Amino acid sequence: MRHAYERSELLKLTRRYVTPGQRYLKLGGSLLGMSGRERAQFTRKLGKAASAINPRELGILLNGGWRERTTAAWLIAVASRTEFREILGELLLASQVPFAGEAYCVALATFGAPADAGLLVAYLDRYLLRPDLDYDQASALGALLLLDASLGASQAARFLVSDGLWQQWVDGPPTKDYDAPGSYREFIGQLCVVADESARHCTARSR
Repeated sequence: MRHAYERSELLKLTRRYVTPGQRYLKLGGSLLGMSGRERAQFTRKLGKAASAINPRELGILLNGGWRERTTAAWLIAVASRTEFREILGELLLASQVPFAGEAYCVALATFGAPADAGLLVAYLDRYLLRPDLDYDQASALGALLLLDASLGASQAARFLVSDGLWQQWVDGPPTKDYDAPGSYREFIGQLCVVADESARHCTARSR
């Protein structure tokens, strides 16, 4: 009976926060292709959703599939709910579902603390040793580079030395077609700007 109730609650939350306007499909690179008016409307609604949802409901979404987890991570980022830092780090490291990892990286980058960089480093230490797994290595590196710039740190440097873990991972096997690391920093940075724009409409913002 309890499981049926939990599934029912997850479905209600999904209908309220995840699927309206196919929100879950737009939380990523699609945001950057929106017109100014469309983006303004989207960020306003996202900010209001981040205000409305409570921590318990976010926890329920984080136990859902990739659509629910992606949306929850963005709502967490917009409201700067840093109490979810460790949970997001654990989910990123576990890599249980596809597609959601980028959203975790965006959230950690928006938090902007050394602890967030540490979680990204832990991910890269594990998954850059797995060239057979093409997961969220680029997003994690981009987020770490962004945090390094804001924190005046250089934790990403050891991954990027000549023949370092990043290059070893790219070279495979199998060989992967990836751009320069700076492009991923720029991409994650652009997504963080969208999160900040949404935060202007969020009354639950933690900072």
